[in-house]
Amino acid sequence: MKLSKTTWLILTIGFFIIAFASLGIVRSQQVQEQDQLNQELTQAQLRLNEFQLEQLSSQHEELEKQLSQTISQFEAARTMLSQPIGSITTSGLLFDIAAACGVEVTEISSSGLASDDLEGVTCSVLPLSARVEGDVSDLVSFITNLYGELTNGIVKSVEISIPETTSEEKPSANIQLVIYTYQGD
Repeated sequence: MKLSKTTWLILTIGFFIIAFASLGIVRSQQVQEQDQLNQELTQAQLRLNEFQLEQLSSQHEELEKQLSQTISQFEAARTMLSQPIGSITTSGLLFDIAAACGVEVTEISSSGLASDDLEGVTCSVLPLSARVEGDVSDLVSFITNLYGELTNGIVKSVEISIPETTSEEKPSANIQLVIYTYQGD
């Protein structure tokens, strides 16, 4: 069977039409897929930006907390290091007397240097609180020696705690004292 030129031409044109139609359909599907992928990419970028902002925000809050803690630690250290020399000297004296009496100083604190009038004379006043532990007789000896050694200080109060004999706690004394220093004219 022999086909005529017109038939060949129609077949060729039909083939090209089918090929172009198939290519058009494939291209149309690719464009739709590309649009869908672009939309998903845009949504993913938005979620990523939100996530990064939330993460950065929480990281910022954490850093703010750390900064606040560091500042408070710095202030505490600065306060501790800026104690007056009288406090350091008195603390040394307390430790020396404690060692001589066989008691252990477990805590020393001060509310800071103040100014006060003592019998009409202006003085610097350094209130101290101390806690010592040891045998009762050693605690009494320590308190007695404090009265003798602190020529410019006054023991304001002493509170001795004696635990029950079944307890493993040691007897202790809480001592409140004040150190006076002449300020001059």
